[in-house]
Amino acid sequence: MSGNFRWGVIGPGRIAGKFAADMKVVEGAEIYAVASRSGAEKFVHDFEIPVVYDSYEALVQDPKVDGIYIATPHNFHFENAQMCLQAGKAVLCEKPLTVNARQAQRLIQLSNENRVFLMEALWTRYLPLYTEVRKLLDEEAIGEVVAMQSTFCFKSIKDEKERWLNPDLAGGTLLDLGVYPISVSQWVMGENPVEVQSQAVLDSTGVDIVLAANLKYSTGAVSQFTTSFIHKARNDFAIYGTRGKIILDEPFWGGKKGVVSAGPRHLDLEKPFRSHGFEYEIEEAVGCIREGRLESPSMTHADSLANMQLMDTIREQVGVKYPFE
Repeated sequence: MSGNFRWGVIGPGRIAGKFAADMKVVEGAEIYAVASRSGAEKFVHDFEIPVVYDSYEALVQDPKVDGIYIATPHNFHFENAQMCLQAGKAVLCEKPLTVNARQAQRLIQLSNENRVFLMEALWTRYLPLYTEVRKLLDEEAIGEVVAMQSTFCFKSIKDEKERWLNPDLAGGTLLDLGVYPISVSQWVMGENPVEVQSQAVLDSTGVDIVLAANLKYSTGAVSQFTTSFIHKARNDFAIYGTRGKIILDEPFWGGKKGVVSAGPRHLDLEKPFRSHGFEYEIEEAVGCIREGRLESPSMTHADSLANMQLMDTIREQVGVKYPFE
């Protein structure tokens, strides 16, 4: 693969706009084409996209497209990614990768069978702040991790027409917000929890609008998180160890700042972005694809599948099931 890496975009909405803006600081990559079934005029104008398709199928069949970024609503991720993988196109799909573990397993199978790259776009894992925190954890700067606490809560306008309250579009706080504390906890511990207990408040539409969960790991460490659409919270992520703590400041999922406290040691962390933060996951995906990898070592297929299995369990515990499942 020579020259610029040419991305195609499916679902040119708000999140894809952030992706496109950050592409400008990524060397050797560009957005070449976009496809939308509901119009993409503003996106095309704002980011000067040279090729526009009115069907996803046409985009996928374009031989000049090297990889496809999927930013459609959650319930469309599976069918969009499946189409791309079957056509031999590398996929970077917004989180959550799918709606449930069964769908995730099928995409992973297709990736392996067709030898095509597949990655969940969990941008948090690639941020400079998290690279620094990884070093601190590996050095046991705060000792053994024993507990984590986090919140991802905001007060939204209640409108049942909105995607996040719509069960037909896989709404609810867990898939929208909970994927972050779950994934960061997995990243901190380097393993998946062995136990989970969860509770939720459900909206009249049947999706979770407040959710709290306790995750327990094989070491005995626990992670507690809360997600909400109806109240604001601290929205930081605290990692407590036997000799100190690391606090990732709000918003932890897009973190630039944090604090390390370990005995007499106090360290302020500050790692600004070059753009808005998506540039790092773009670089990871392009690098992996150019190297012929099928997955990112920092967000493996196994990681994505385990997180979907955990979210399946949590939804079962709190009584959230989507009409199309």
